[in-house]
Amino acid sequence: MAQNTPQGPVVAKVPAGDTRERLVCADCGFVLYSNPKVMVGSVAHWQERLLLVRRDIEPRRGFWTLPAGFMENNETTEEGARREAREESGAELEFEHLLAVYNIPRISQVQVIYAARLLSPDVYAGDETSEVGLFAWDELPWDDLAFPSVRWALQHWREARASGDTAARTNPPGETGDYR
Repeated sequence: MAQNTPQGPVVAKVPAGDTRERLVCADCGFVLYSNPKVMVGSVAHWQERLLLVRRDIEPRRGFWTLPAGFMENNETTEEGARREAREESGAELEFEHLLAVYNIPRISQVQVIYAARLLSPDVYAGDETSEVGLFAWDELPWDDLAFPSVRWALQHWREARASGDTAARTNPPGETGDYR
């Protein structure tokens, strides 16, 4: 059976063959790696209206965001994005294409965002959501968006839709995802 947890106390040290300090089990030598978290989500639309959810949890409680969250073990990015949409808004999705992969090094996150079509406009607030909305472009609550990457994804969705270029986007030049 493969070992995947330390068997004794952990100490901070640079393991043999590595260049970074890690947490290492003093008894068995198991290395407890700390790696970036993967977030998955979608810019989902019903016709020309975009789905946003108002966060009912911290960080940024009360602000609008895309249906998105952390990937779970043993799921694909697509499965995670579908699950998050369902949990936060009751939405069922059909993916159109990979929209973007954003790097947020300050908080050790990678965000994988899909462009998706809602299978129905029937959405509702989930456990982590106080409200859901389907917004036309000129109705989007730009001043109340939770994170910079929400703005990027919405803008990238619009660019892709207008140009027909479905190549995945990345962080806008010079942007690292710091709060504004």
